[in-house]
Amino acid sequence: QVQLVESGGGLVQPGGSLRLSCAASGFTFSIHYMSWVRQAPGKGPEWVSGIGTSGGRTRYSDSVKGRFTISRDNAKNTLYLQMYSLKPEDTALYYCARLNLPFSTWYQYDYRGQGTQVTVSS
Repeated sequence: QVQLVESGGGLVQPGGSLRLSCAASGFTFSIHYMSWVRQAPGKGPEWVSGIGTSGGRTRYSDSVKGRFTISRDNAKNTLYLQMYSLKPEDTALYYCARLNLPFSTWYQYDYRGQGTQVTVSS
C-alpha cells in the first residue's frame, strides 16, 4: 500500500534551518509529482511547494520562496524540503503529498503522510 513517512521536524530558533524528508513506498515514486503541505494550529492546510517527476520543475508559495528548497531522489524514493531562515510563522505540521495522475494542479493529491512537526521559537 502507499506509504509516505515524513521525518526531520523539530524545534528550531528563528533564523535556523531544518531539512525534512519523506520516504515513499508502495508505488512508483518516480512517475508522480509531489508536494509539501503544512497546517498550522487552528488553520487550514497551506500548500508550500511542489516538484515534478525528475526534479527539474519546482514551485513555491510566496511565503517560502527564496527560503525553502524542494528536491527529490528517485533512486531512494525520497522527497526533501530544505528550509532556511525559518520564522515563527513557519510553525506547522508539514506533510508530503502524492499528486494525482495525470498531473493537473499542485494542490490535488490522493495520498499524504502523517506529517512531521516543525516549531520555530526562541
